[in-house]
Amino acid sequence: MEAPFELEGLRILHQDLIALEEGHLRNIDKLCEEIRGHIEAFRKLLDKSQKSEASRSKLTSGTVQIDENEYSVNKEFQESSVQLADALDLDEIDSAKLILSGQDDAELLDRSTVVSAVIAFHERRQFLLESLRMLMRNAQDPDCEEAVRLEYQRLVADVLEIKDGPARNGSLFTRKCLKAMVDIESWLNALAERYQGTLALGQPTTSEYEEFMSFQQSSLAQQHESLGAVMTYLVKGSYTSVDDFYKLLEHLPTMPRWDEIAVHHVPTTLAFTSQYGSPESGGSDQEATSLHRRIMDGKDSSTWALRNLQAAFKTWWLAEYSGWHFDLRLGSSVQGADVNAEAQKRSDAFFQALRDGALQCTLSICSQAYPDDGYDPARNGLTQYLLRDTLPLSMEATRISPSFRNLLMEQVESFVNSFITNMPDTLRQFQSNEDDQRKKILGGIQPNATSTLYDQDLHLERFLVIIAYVFDKRVEAAESFWSDPDSNLYGFLQWASRRQSTPRVGAFCEMVRAISRGEECSTAAHLFLLDEGNVSSARIRRTTSLNWAQVLGELNLYSSKVRDNPIATRPPVRYGGKPNAGDIDEPESALMLECYLRLMAHICGQSSVARSWLWSHEKFPVLDIMFTLADLSVPPRLQACAIAMIRAMLTSKTSEMSSMVWSATDHWASNANPSTIAAVRTGKSITPTSCMEEVTFEALSKTFDQANEFVSLLQALVGPSVDEIGLHDALPFPEQLGAAYRMSGIEPYIDFAFGRVFSARASLTEDPVQSRILTGNILALANSCLATFNENLLILANRSTVPVDAAIETSSLATYARLHPFSRVMEWMFNDRVVAALFAAARQDITEVASAPPSSPVLVTVLRAIEVMNRVMDLQSTYFEIVRPLIKLQSSGHRRAVINPTLATFEDSVATNLDLVVNLGLYAGIGNQELAVSSLKLLEKLSSSRRLNATPMSAFRQQPSGNRLVGVLEQYDDLERIRTSFILAMQYDERELEMGPEAPGWTIKSVMLDFLIHCLSSLSDRPNLAHAILGFSCRGVTLTIDVEGAFAKRASLFHSIIHLAANYPDGLESNVESWSSSIRQKATQVLSVLRASPLTSVLTMTELRAVDFLFATFLRQAIISPDTLFDGLSVRDEQFARTDSAWALKHHLDQRCFLLEYASSELRLVATEGTPSLIARILSTLFGSTTMPDGAQLPNVPIFDLLDFLIFDFPKPALPRITNMFNDVDFTVALESEDDANDGSTQSPLVEQLLALRLNELRKSEYLNDGQEQERALADAEGHVAFFKMEKNLRALESVRLQTLKAWSNLLTLAIRHTDLDQDGRAALILQALQTVTPRLERYAAEGSAVAVILGKLVQALLFQVDFKSSALNRSKGADMAHDRLFGVFRTSLQAINVPDGDVNLREVLYSICFRYLTGVARSSDTAFRQRNITQTVSISGKKTIGIVCDDAYGGSGTCRASAVLFLDALAATAKAENSNYMVDSLARTNFIVVLVEAIRDIPSELRDSDAQDVSLLLTYYESKLALLVTLSQTRTGAAQVMNAGLFQIVHDSGLFSVDPDIGIAIDNADALTKYYRLLLSVVRVLAAVVLSRGPQNQQTMEQAKLFLTENRPMVVAVFKRQARIGSPSVAEGSSSTVDAEELAELLVLLMTVTGFIDFEDQRDAKRPRRQAFS
Repeated sequence: MEAPFELEGLRILHQDLIALEEGHLRNIDKLCEEIRGHIEAFRKLLDKSQKSEASRSKLTSGTVQIDENEYSVNKEFQESSVQLADALDLDEIDSAKLILSGQDDAELLDRSTVVSAVIAFHERRQFLLESLRMLMRNAQDPDCEEAVRLEYQRLVADVLEIKDGPARNGSLFTRKCLKAMVDIESWLNALAERYQGTLALGQPTTSEYEEFMSFQQSSLAQQHESLGAVMTYLVKGSYTSVDDFYKLLEHLPTMPRWDEIAVHHVPTTLAFTSQYGSPESGGSDQEATSLHRRIMDGKDSSTWALRNLQAAFKTWWLAEYSGWHFDLRLGSSVQGADVNAEAQKRSDAFFQALRDGALQCTLSICSQAYPDDGYDPARNGLTQYLLRDTLPLSMEATRISPSFRNLLMEQVESFVNSFITNMPDTLRQFQSNEDDQRKKILGGIQPNATSTLYDQDLHLERFLVIIAYVFDKRVEAAESFWSDPDSNLYGFLQWASRRQSTPRVGAFCEMVRAISRGEECSTAAHLFLLDEGNVSSARIRRTTSLNWAQVLGELNLYSSKVRDNPIATRPPVRYGGKPNAGDIDEPESALMLECYLRLMAHICGQSSVARSWLWSHEKFPVLDIMFTLADLSVPPRLQACAIAMIRAMLTSKTSEMSSMVWSATDHWASNANPSTIAAVRTGKSITPTSCMEEVTFEALSKTFDQANEFVSLLQALVGPSVDEIGLHDALPFPEQLGAAYRMSGIEPYIDFAFGRVFSARASLTEDPVQSRILTGNILALANSCLATFNENLLILANRSTVPVDAAIETSSLATYARLHPFSRVMEWMFNDRVVAALFAAARQDITEVASAPPSSPVLVTVLRAIEVMNRVMDLQSTYFEIVRPLIKLQSSGHRRAVINPTLATFEDSVATNLDLVVNLGLYAGIGNQELAVSSLKLLEKLSSSRRLNATPMSAFRQQPSGNRLVGVLEQYDDLERIRTSFILAMQYDERELEMGPEAPGWTIKSVMLDFLIHCLSSLSDRPNLAHAILGFSCRGVTLTIDVEGAFAKRASLFHSIIHLAANYPDGLESNVESWSSSIRQKATQVLSVLRASPLTSVLTMTELRAVDFLFATFLRQAIISPDTLFDGLSVRDEQFARTDSAWALKHHLDQRCFLLEYASSELRLVATEGTPSLIARILSTLFGSTTMPDGAQLPNVPIFDLLDFLIFDFPKPALPRITNMFNDVDFTVALESEDDANDGSTQSPLVEQLLALRLNELRKSEYLNDGQEQERALADAEGHVAFFKMEKNLRALESVRLQTLKAWSNLLTLAIRHTDLDQDGRAALILQALQTVTPRLERYAAEGSAVAVILGKLVQALLFQVDFKSSALNRSKGADMAHDRLFGVFRTSLQAINVPDGDVNLREVLYSICFRYLTGVARSSDTAFRQRNITQTVSISGKKTIGIVCDDAYGGSGTCRASAVLFLDALAATAKAENSNYMVDSLARTNFIVVLVEAIRDIPSELRDSDAQDVSLLLTYYESKLALLVTLSQTRTGAAQVMNAGLFQIVHDSGLFSVDPDIGIAIDNADALTKYYRLLLSVVRVLAAVVLSRGPQNQQTMEQAKLFLTENRPMVVAVFKRQARIGSPSVAEGSSSTVDAEELAELLVLLMTVTGFIDFEDQRDAKRPRRQAFS
């Protein structure tokens, strides 16, 4: 048995076939290949080897051979295999295979190996049967392309082995299917008996056993259903023989129970009936006659256990078989027979079958095949009435799948068509008999005195309702009623509409509703009902066809009686029973009116033509009639139907319609007399009272029907109108609504929905379906109220230039915030009872939710509850901070407070309902896309809330006890289940690439990753829910790895994300798709956040290294070029930046950036750990060769080629046309908000709303009265939107490009730093890097791009790693080329400095590059290197260059001026070495030397005024300027310029040498004195250089130097004392202050020596007269 090994293949095939049916599958050829690979499995069907003693003996021997491999098995494995064999009646060796293959699944499913093996066994069978069913369906699908359909038919022929074999093989396969169905029925019976036996013996059952039995029964029932569908398609495809029909007829009588298993045979039976009983199918009349005798044989009747099914089968057969007699064919076996006698026999047999419950059985099948998700009380009530005393199907029938239901309805449709076509006389007799019977009962002539209307035959009504079920939601099938007016179906429709009794009207209306879905069919039904006849105004007679005139006339008549004679209360309407005196015309009149209203509401809601006609009807004011019928005196369900009709009239409503209905609703709710409704339209004065509102609302809240329909009406009224522009700037009701008697607005209606109904819905109904429907509608109302509130208006009013008050439709923004239902709904969202009801709605049984169809009330309720919570979380800050204070400020009078003041945020409500987190996590993994998305978004908000994630303290140790949300998951023991569902959702599926972003798996992956990113980013410093789901073990404030857990086994969600990041494709072939690349980008972002967090960094890096993530990812890297396609466009395309193509490139660069950053982190970590082999492997990969674990070398893209993303030129967006309409609109607030959001969206909602507000303002000011002006304004607005969208895309691209370039630069720098090459090799590597970078630096520097700054810093870092004394630069053969490259860097930097309006930050880097080059050249021992005429190169670059550098050196910001001064110093030194006066002349020409000298004067004051943190930088700047002066002063020309600038006088004026030498300047720095002496040293160096350069022959200089020494003699003496350590504080030997003092003393001695200061002093002392004293 190969089941374990083909299970995955069958699962993939099944999913592909589903994708084909949904229209998502692109590769049909691949699907056909998959089918061919399973042909043999289809042929075997459900064949299995049964238990055998031989196999059991082999198993118990201890060794077993499985697929040519021999295994030694222990006792536990043997027992599990035997247990599985007994449970499945399966061969023991095959059981062992299942056990062996299911061990991994057992751990994943958290089930025993036996249970997981049973699950795999049944899954394999189900996938096989469902795949076969879909294959056969597609082979017979007329809508499928002919070539594809023919290919499917060939595949079916291969399965049935009729392509090259006999045709009877199809019949054999059919019998094989029937036998499999019979086997399953026996299996189900055995399971039931076993379970009942367990209960009877009183043996305890575990939850796992209950789940095990339930799963088997459910799975077997599904397999039985699939087999029934396969058999049906075999019959329809003419692959069977009449003998197969006989085989089925032998089995049907043996069916013991009326349940879903019996229903599974119905489509096949109907198909056989049509195939061999109808003359249209091509069968022979002899076969049909033989079958007819067999079916109608009375001897066979007694053997049927299900007599109702037998009766139904006879009617199906007679409807088809009568076709042979309806139009006698020549040569027919019935030629010459007594036609009338035969017809009478068939008619008698048909009526006998009806008396045996034939139509009741058919109606029961059709009605119960539909789930109760579309709860329809009127139809259900009518159906129950028609099915009175009928044996119902068991509840399991609700498990009928949608595909089987459609197939069933298709077959019943064939019966309906045949019955209408072949037995019209019988239909007429239906009507005649029932009419006569009804007249007798109503006239009191009935033979049985106890007969009532409840006892009359209603066969025609049942048939009409059967038609309603058959064609409901099958629009294409329903079109057959309307497409041909000459068809039998249209004729039947016309006939059925005539001479209708009151109960038949209801059935007919249900039928018309079912066949009038969609615009086309509903309009056809409207036109059908427009066939008006003569109608008496006094009394409605139903002798003509049902039409609009009759419907509206009846409703108008009844509404007039309500208006004229209102009754306080009426009893509820019952179907049948004795007439009541208060009834109109007949007992079922209210039922008839309900059906009228339901039909009207349906057609009105579906057809725009009918809706327009009803709104504008001249004779009957439909809206007035509806509100009259909604009077409190009307029976509740009729009232609900009237309200439903009002809601239908609001379909595709305009603002005018909405205002009209709101006004009418408000007057209806606040007036006791319904006649006042008409006054709303006529304008008469009315004085309503608010107390009547309370009466109305109290009455509406009594029953489910009324409350539900009125809430639905409120939802329709609150929803947006079709004429709105999407700005949501208008109130959804008239601004003065209710202002005459209460505060204006709809607050009472919101209070009704939430205060009376939602919080007390349990008292309205005990039916869980009704409760869920009502809850879902109330939550839909809440969603509409919250969704239509535009909080952006409040933002724009405060931060934009647009006058919002004047631009919006509401009179003022304050009025909008106060009256919008958003405010009252938000208030109710913080009410205790509403909060309890909301959380109760969100908490549903996960099993029920997972198995529910998309439209199920339970699923809809959960989804809407979560959506409401999401909106409340999003809007609560706006409500609490802006709207609520505004309401308190403006509210006047009594306003009922409903909010709980203790709830400061919605998170406070969640804090007391933390089990919601468990539900959300489980909902996210059930596979429903919409529910998963909503659940994950709410879970994202909750898990990133610091209020909910605050780590509680342990009660005893006062230590953090762990995250609350993680704790609740562990408390309910659902963490592993949630982890498993996330892991399964994250599995890579190739079909996602074929289906595109519509694939449910892709959407769920994307939202799950968003959840993880958001949660990890917002709470990166503490364990949180995301960490727990990823597989980490949360222990207080730390994370650990469970050695026995999935993480340690590399089977966690974390490892699934690693797999996505490494292997998920970016697109198909050479096209990078934005939607597919986003998955990989988000996966890498998750890893990036984990890597960057101190909490998870070590664990993440360890795991990534363990799976060789770095090397695997580098091997996948590909070079991109301008021709690379992103979403089908290249970067050269002018539309590139306007589309999602830009985001495809962004995602690609995000991934590249992560890889480069991770490689840098890994290289640093490895270098720290000291593992040379791993460093060598990483560096080898970076430079183009990856070493695999087995030693193999694989080439990869080297790091130098990964700079490919800099070859793109992004176009600048063209500015929108400047007009007077939008030129004064400030879009700054919109752009800032979008930048803050950074959600990856290409939409600009705030920009669009700003433009919409501006357009509103222009319209109100009548600026856009002209049509051309309006068109021009709209075109300009669209231009602005396109511009900002393109600008946003380009900003995102530029941002990620800069980030990626930084990562690339850092990695390259690290790689060169940590390489083990010698100095020559390292130099060669640096030169290669410079060769790669320098051209790009030149290009981007010329453009003034931020890219140039990063490239410049890289070049700077590389140059500082160059050893200019290495042999590679001095004595090697390539030294000249190396010199050229380095000189090219210098020349490029000079050119970039000279760029007009260049970036200051870039120039700072360029100055550093030039400084490093010049100082390196100065140190180089290579004569050729040093002999390059650098000064000439600088002079060639232009005078402007020196001017720019001097400007930066003087007035630059931050460290830029220091860098500029250092560059000038190096240039000056180079010029001096080249014996050039160019630098001195240039600086003198720019007057910069004077500026440098005069700056000395302000040094003390600037230092005193500087902050402590700025002193070091400022001193460095001074020292660099003084060093430049030293360099300039070392030449005679330079010294002269410095001397002429007044050096000595400025030094004197500065006062640097006149302060207390033991205190220094008052600098805010702990090392102030040391810095002072260093500063003095720098100044003295300048003085010494000037004196020495000028020489002793320059008397002026000598005299000024002597004067300097004389004036500062105390300082000189203090320096000498400090140098000699006399009288100064003790200073450590060798400290910086000591060194500075020694050098300063030496320079002073030098000055004194050169100037002859000592001799000068002696001469001066000698000339000084001595003081005479007395002897």
